[in-house]
Amino acid sequence: MTDPSHTLPAQEMDLGELLERYAMLRDTIQGLEAEREALGAQLKAALAGGERAETELYRAVLKVSRRVEYPLDRFREVFGDAAALEVSTVDRKKADALAGAGDLDAERLRELAVVREIQVLNLQPKTR
Repeated sequence: MTDPSHTLPAQEMDLGELLERYAMLRDTIQGLEAEREALGAQLKAALAGGERAETELYRAVLKVSRRVEYPLDRFREVFGDAAALEVSTVDRKKADALAGAGDLDAERLRELAVVREIQVLNLQPKTR
């Protein structure tokens, strides 16, 4: 049975009720995300081992995703402390932007790049 206070529009809830509902939703979502991560890890392991997984609607496949990273120690050696500090608090896009603006040598930045591959679980609809 559902709690009738959860069916009220947010405008009709007092702050305590809003906070309680928010906390309940946050906790539920976190629990679901943890379960999804655990199930995803099991599926990835099975698929990597050559097994197949599909339902009436979906087929699970592993796809390779690549992410470019710059090793901090090498970045510091090439571009110095100030540049390393600038990009260490930001992401790869910031380093690329600095290179695009001419503040960093774009070719040397490309030479530093390390591409890491991760496996991503992807559900493909079978209706295509």
